[in-house]
Amino acid sequence: MEIKVLGTGCPKCKALEQATQNAVAELGVSANISKVEDIMDIMNYGVMRTPALVINEKVVLSGRVPTASELKELLTKNQ
Repeated sequence: MEIKVLGTGCPKCKALEQATQNAVAELGVSANISKVEDIMDIMNYGVMRTPALVINEKVVLSGRVPTASELKELLTKNQ
């Protein structure tokens, strides 16, 4: 699974990155997590509000940090 956290480095973006790492570890799934901070790269995904979460090149969340259970559900559903 390829996961990207889109965000310029704000506290919410960092929180989403950490929460994603925690959720992947708890679920025990194999995933490559990367952080995309370049504004042009973020805009290429059509995202207007960060933080955003991209799983396998599909934007699944934008503009907020999800709860831990919601994040796990997104990861499970989009494997």
